[in-house]
Amino acid sequence: MEVVRQWLRKADHDLVSASAMLGLEERCPTDTVCFHAQQCVEKCLKALLVGEGRSFPRHHDIGELVALLAAENAVGLSPEEQERLTDYATVTRYPGDYDDIPLVEAREAVTAARRVREETERLLGAEEGGGETA
Repeated sequence: MEVVRQWLRKADHDLVSASAMLGLEERCPTDTVCFHAQQCVEKCLKALLVGEGRSFPRHHDIGELVALLAAENAVGLSPEEQERLTDYATVTRYPGDYDDIPLVEAREAVTAARRVREETERLLGAEEGGGETA
């Protein structure tokens, strides 16, 4: 279970980073916040998959990772949340032609990440968690 803890520790670092940046309010780099929120979710899902003894692809598709989870490890992300989070890792990560992410949307992304992190902790059991949630 050491590998699971390592995934969760990295997820916690992303969540702490995203949460801290939200405190910048108007100066908040919302694209970066959303990227870190996505990374937290992705790493939580991968921790669950490792805990199940399952392999997973080396990419950022949240929906695909959710689909690989055993039914009892569902984390409660809607299809819309899965798609939006995936976009934060693939579309807004680099320069391009897309709208700025509103601060309220960045807050929602962090809320979703926090929810997934807490659910991951519950599913894996407190003894396996990283304990650094933001």
